[in-house]
Amino acid sequence: MAIENPLNSKSIKISYREALKQGIREVLMNDDRVFLMGEDVGHYGGAFAVTKGLLQEFGEERIMDVPLSESGFVGAGIGAAIAGMKPIVELMTVNFSLLAMDQIVNNGATLLHMSGGQINVPVVIRMSCGIGRQLAAQHSHSWEPFFAHIPGLIVLSVGTHEDARYLLPAAMKSLDPVIIFEYTSMLNMENEIPDNAAGVDISKAKIRRAGKDISLITYGTGVYKSLEAAEELASLGIDAEVIDLRVLRPLDEHTILTSVSKTHRVLIVEDAWRSVSISSEISARITEKAFYELDAPIKRLCGLEVPIPYPAHLEDASVPQNKDIINEVQKILKP
Repeated sequence: MAIENPLNSKSIKISYREALKQGIREVLMNDDRVFLMGEDVGHYGGAFAVTKGLLQEFGEERIMDVPLSESGFVGAGIGAAIAGMKPIVELMTVNFSLLAMDQIVNNGATLLHMSGGQINVPVVIRMSCGIGRQLAAQHSHSWEPFFAHIPGLIVLSVGTHEDARYLLPAAMKSLDPVIIFEYTSMLNMENEIPDNAAGVDISKAKIRRAGKDISLITYGTGVYKSLEAAEELASLGIDAEVIDLRVLRPLDEHTILTSVSKTHRVLIVEDAWRSVSISSEISARITEKAFYELDAPIKRLCGLEVPIPYPAHLEDASVPQNKDIINEVQKILKP
């Protein structure tokens, strides 16, 4: 699914994996304070081969393999950020982030507040997220809502190849801790991106496709699924707008509410579990601030509330697919 390039600039075809790597490589080249640390990021090249070759290019002082102790090395990254470095900490999967939650929540997210504004923590924490590649229940969940709940964090979701390439350099400019979710199911996907993007605004959602009949609000793996569904819906005479949230904390309310005021119908799509989710929050905010703009009830299409299964067909069945989005939109617009 190609995303329109309104500036008609030169484009390059790239895999999601390579786009992530080139984003990391750019920030390493541009600032000597930047270093990458994580499990198997060096000699092995990363659990998903995202960092392959970076050790040979930048050396062991900047591409650091660490022991299997998430709390330990995330804490080290936070300490390095406080001391003036610009660390990128890689957590192999979102599931392993639970082992570092004390450091992220009680230290990274709170130190600016607890120091009266004196201590910034400019650490970037990357983690693989979501289903794909049959990694089963301990390696596959979509736990973005856990982190989006926490004041003091900026939480980003890499739903497109363009963001895979250009979001990290923007995140590295933040003085606050940034959590970046990357998606294992997209690693081998290829797409075209502009090769001279001006950068990514990590305070704004992105309208990936304009439309007038219904707003499809999504993030992560839901972006391309929604864009593909929107193309098929267009052939049926339904003009869907697709919003890539991109920033899960703080949410860009303005873009969401403006779209709702235009289309008057909403379907929120996410892989995460339905209960206490990103879609729950968006639904509540639309109800609170744009209720009288709605011509139909808000609908949510979320992951089934089960541990992610191992078999591929059950894995696919546990999260929304293109056909599910199309069916739900047709129900909402049914006279």
